[in-house]
Amino acid sequence: MSSARVDYIAPWWTYWLNQFPHVNLRFQSLDHTFKPQDENYQQSLIFLGCVAAAGLGVNLLCLAIYLSCLCCCRKDEEEEESKKSNSCCVTWAAVAAGLICCIAVGVGFYGNSETNDGVYQLTYSLYNANHTLAGVDSLVTGTMGGMQSGLKDHLSRLDEIFAARGDFVQTLHFMQQMADNVIKQLLGLPDWEKAKVDLAAIADQTAYMEYYRWLTYLLILILDLVICLVACLGLAKQSRWLLTTMMVFGVLTLILSWASLGADVATAVGTSDFCVSPDKFLMNQTKDVISSDIVHYYLYCSQTLPNPFQQSLTVFQRSLTTMQMQIQGLLQFAVPLFPTAERDLLNIQHLLNNSEASLHQLTALLDCRGLNKDYLDALMGVCYDGVEGLLYLCLFSLLAATAFSIMLCAIPRAWRQIANRERDYDDMDDGDPFNPQSRRMTTSHPVNMHSFGSYSSSIGSQTSLHPPTQTQTVSNAPVSEYMNQTALFGGNPRYENVPLIGRGSPPPSLYSQPYRNSYSPTMRATYLSMTEDQIRHFGEDFRA
Repeated sequence: MSSARVDYIAPWWTYWLNQFPHVNLRFQSLDHTFKPQDENYQQSLIFLGCVAAAGLGVNLLCLAIYLSCLCCCRKDEEEEESKKSNSCCVTWAAVAAGLICCIAVGVGFYGNSETNDGVYQLTYSLYNANHTLAGVDSLVTGTMGGMQSGLKDHLSRLDEIFAARGDFVQTLHFMQQMADNVIKQLLGLPDWEKAKVDLAAIADQTAYMEYYRWLTYLLILILDLVICLVACLGLAKQSRWLLTTMMVFGVLTLILSWASLGADVATAVGTSDFCVSPDKFLMNQTKDVISSDIVHYYLYCSQTLPNPFQQSLTVFQRSLTTMQMQIQGLLQFAVPLFPTAERDLLNIQHLLNNSEASLHQLTALLDCRGLNKDYLDALMGVCYDGVEGLLYLCLFSLLAATAFSIMLCAIPRAWRQIANRERDYDDMDDGDPFNPQSRRMTTSHPVNMHSFGSYSSSIGSQTSLHPPTQTQTVSNAPVSEYMNQTALFGGNPRYENVPLIGRGSPPPSLYSQPYRNSYSPTMRATYLSMTEDQIRHFGEDFRA
């Protein structure tokens, strides 16, 4: 079988990340060796997170300067071209922020899935390796227990039965020596119990941390998408409170994006340091638990490397074969003389058969191919899928920070435009007939008055007018009279000013400058053509 060096080649991005500067908090340069227990190495990863924090500070400072300039530098908002330009700028900024945010969320989902797949492959390989080592430990413990207790009891009883035959007793003593030799070879195997516990603990802790990491990123991705959509909705509906709320959440999300960027970069660099030279790290970690030739055998698994367990397994096999031959001879020659010994001899033969089966299983489990495959699968999961997913998550954080920075620049401009529109609307005169609010108030609160149009329509028959002998009832039909008056004066409601007609005085536009343009020439000519009697009549009618 080819060596692991041929099967595993670290990807190019791990070498690129491994070249990142490793500087501790005292600004001392360090080597790029993966040493997670070393305090200086831990500080070098923290330093990368501090770089991301510095980027966050610069980002917030730029936003603060932009907002200060926006508040201090007032432009002439009344110019039409400026309004259109600002509105177009806000629209394109919102579109750009929305597109970048959607792209960032898509990249984030892919990176989160890739990282999760890599970590899952790592934990799966660790559990498989743990299962292999646990099987080895179980076989060794079971075989040693059978040799130390079961075989010893049977040999003691047979020694009492064969007490009269010295040759048979000598055969039993030789079998006991073979059993002790087997136990000695099994004790020479490495103690896998400690390694098994460490692998299981690492796998459990990694799976636990990965679950919450995946869930946290999923919530961050959903939060970014919701904030982006709600911000676009606030811009579309021109809702000031929605924009203000999304601006607060945008700042929080911006901080969260930079924080996740720092954590992802530090994790990717640390993992890449391991992936560039994983064998060296594992050799250093296991030197106090397992001999280096055994670790080297499993890491490289080459046909040119000798099996460190071959000698022990060979002695084990030969001892079992010798013991089985001795049992066959006793069954053939001793049982006819000592029938009571047959049961113990058959039990010993069964125990030796079980030990031989355990030997074959142990030989298969101790072969380097199984553990080496788990080792390579773990490396492929961490260094390929895992680190690649972390890089995509770093890209997501950058894109999200960019999108929310654009959004935080666009929202204040949109907020000012909405405020200017509301201020212009509030500045409209309540008496302006073009003000929709004034029209609603006129319609919902009718008053008793005569329409000037109704009076003007009677001018052609002035000779038929007679002073009233009693007070007339004032008609209350404001809507219909408003329509008659509108039709009379060219269909333009801006010439309406009915309450001024009944005061017995000329319209104010004839005397005062503020009302100069309130009446059309037709209205002024009609009013001036009225006789003194008609003016007196109308005035008395209104005063009634």
